[in-house]
Amino acid sequence: MEIIFHSRHAVLAEDFRSIVTEKLKTLQRFGVAVDGFKVEIIHESNPRFGKSSHSVNLSSHGSGPFLRAEGQAFNDLAAFDMAVKNLELQLRKIHERAKDYDHETVRVVKE
Repeated sequence: MEIIFHSRHAVLAEDFRSIVTEKLKTLQRFGVAVDGFKVEIIHESNPRFGKSSHSVNLSSHGSGPFLRAEGQAFNDLAAFDMAVKNLELQLRKIHERAKDYDHETVRVVKE
């Protein structure tokens, strides 16, 4: 899985990239085909934004469905957690739709 980081007006923490990579790789458990993600981090310098001054946008690219999630919070990790939560809900929904519930059971009848 390819993960592209793009930051605007932001200086990222040292461990942010490793945390993001680890969390996004855990989303592969749903079995939805996604080649990679673009992680965009935006810091708003206007003090009036306060609690929503950090924004993280996640978007998928490559094969599979196009997914997009956004989170805003007081720091990068909190915003990323909100975006991942939204992305996980989308992936879970796609995974549930792909399940096949129309199996007819084969029962052995003893005579």
